[in-house]
Amino acid sequence: MSAETAWPRPAQVIVGVDVGTTAAKVVGFGVGSPWRHVAVREYPLLEPVPGHRVQDPETVWAATASALSDVVAAASGADVLALSVSTAMHGLIGLDATMHPVTPLVTWADARATEVSRRLRADGLGPELHQRSGTPVHPMSPLTKLVWFREHEPDVWARARWWVGLKDYVLLRLTGTLVTELSSASGTGLLDMPRREWSEPSLAVAGVSPDQLPDILPTTATLGLSRATASRVGLPVNTPVVVGAADGPLGNLGTDAMAPGVVGLSLGTSGAARMIVDAPPAVLDPSLFCYALTDTAWAVGGAVSNGGIVVRWAGQALAPDLRSLPDGPTADERLLELAATVPPGADGLVMLPYLLSERAPLWDPDLTGAFLGLRRSHTRGHLVRAAVEGVALQLTAIVEHIDQIQPVTSVRATGGAFRAPLWREIMAATTGRPFHAVGAAEGSALGAAALGLHALGRAPVLADAPALLRAPGAPDAEEVAVTPELVAAYAASRRLLPERIAALQVVAGLFA
Repeated sequence: MSAETAWPRPAQVIVGVDVGTTAAKVVGFGVGSPWRHVAVREYPLLEPVPGHRVQDPETVWAATASALSDVVAAASGADVLALSVSTAMHGLIGLDATMHPVTPLVTWADARATEVSRRLRADGLGPELHQRSGTPVHPMSPLTKLVWFREHEPDVWARARWWVGLKDYVLLRLTGTLVTELSSASGTGLLDMPRREWSEPSLAVAGVSPDQLPDILPTTATLGLSRATASRVGLPVNTPVVVGAADGPLGNLGTDAMAPGVVGLSLGTSGAARMIVDAPPAVLDPSLFCYALTDTAWAVGGAVSNGGIVVRWAGQALAPDLRSLPDGPTADERLLELAATVPPGADGLVMLPYLLSERAPLWDPDLTGAFLGLRRSHTRGHLVRAAVEGVALQLTAIVEHIDQIQPVTSVRATGGAFRAPLWREIMAATTGRPFHAVGAAEGSALGAAALGLHALGRAPVLADAPALLRAPGAPDAEEVAVTPELVAAYAASRRLLPERIAALQVVAGLFA
């Protein structure tokens, strides 16, 4: 899928390469111009056995290269200043001595290390590892995945010369150089945040040595495009490649959620809420993570595994007959139209949406999903609305934890889900703060391109960089209006949420 704005091709272009969980999105941005070209290539999230959620690294790379080639062709005649890279966090790939994968990409959604994370928490190591690295002890963490491979796949463990993340693999394919950067390293569970280097105590738990991990570069470091990739995508050899950062922190930059008190909220397959601070907190709230954007900008917040994927599940399980119509609404749009016919609060029906191993704010991978308060009068529309509200309430719980660090004054939101009015309205009402929906082209790809301009010296102040990539006079993000009555209704739901989760934990314990 590709799309181009109807503006003259600019003299200079910078390219944001955003490699996500289910798609590679590459965007060419005209510098000082409204021109942009978007290319998206999707790929599957595989589950070869229950709980293992993986991808083929070569498939991900092929999709990325294809999208990049599309953008380069669209920008023909312009000077491509640089590529700048964003990737999904927490992935793990084992490479052999020739730097070929010996494992699939084990994604953030993979739950194989659930027992490992449970054991580390029970041993009392969880809080110490979390405080030092900024990454909670959870199956998403590469640290726990490494322990799992060491214990369960000794043959693979022996073959792996290197252990790398998705960002590191993409940079390897782009440049021929195996490195990582501070932002992605901060999501591994293996970083010593104060020292900005690999943590020996964390490596000891994982069972790896520093020379099995890539060197950590600043997120503004620049490499050169390799000859092989340059030929494949149609760019000159040694075109600058800014190593970039992880998609979460870059989402804040891309949505202008950089000021104190402003939360950047993203919602796609998963979801997250983050605020930028100058340095890691001296004591990190155990409900939150802390990941780098640059050495002097850190994202504090939390992520939910169960975002838009919950409503996609609801469509498949509850309304498979709602198919996309030719020249009409899509299946997802028809599903949300069904939910919109139900009043706020879904007539007392509540969904705790833990379909995947959940992350913030509880970091409890053992919680399972549930509908509470189910009555005969409830329809599938009620169940779908309860799913949307359940996701919104989980994200709002994270916002409330961030509020304890610094009062949250507003929320800037991005992601495919917010194309739907129902998602915007419910999310704005549950957060109960000024809420702005930012365009779909914003977010991590724009954040990556903006960081690239900063790295090239085109934007001395990082927070000013996105403005160089926006159309002159373009409207700011759309403020989502909600009624005080709707805000009050969801405030009551938020107050009941801890009690409902506690009840679910009790019931789960009875059947454990």
